[in-house]
Amino acid sequence: MCSLEDIVRRLESGNATLEESLASFEEAVALIKICNTKLESAEERVRILTEGKDGTITDSPFEINGNEN
Repeated sequence: MCSLEDIVRRLESGNATLEESLASFEEAVALIKICNTKLESAEERVRILTEGKDGTITDSPFEINGNEN
C-alpha cells in the first residue's frame, strides 16, 4: 500500500490514465478512512485518560513543547 504522499504525487504527475487515477483516488480514500479511524481511537483514549474520578472530563488544550496548539 502506498502512502498518501505517493498517491498525490502520482495524481499530480498527470501521467496516469483515467482508470489509474480513479484507482489511486479510491486507494487514497481508503487510507484516509484508516487514518480517521486511528485518530478517533486516539482521541477516545485521551478522553478516557482525562476523565476525572467523578466522571467529569477535563477539557484542556494539547501542548507541544510547552506551547498551546
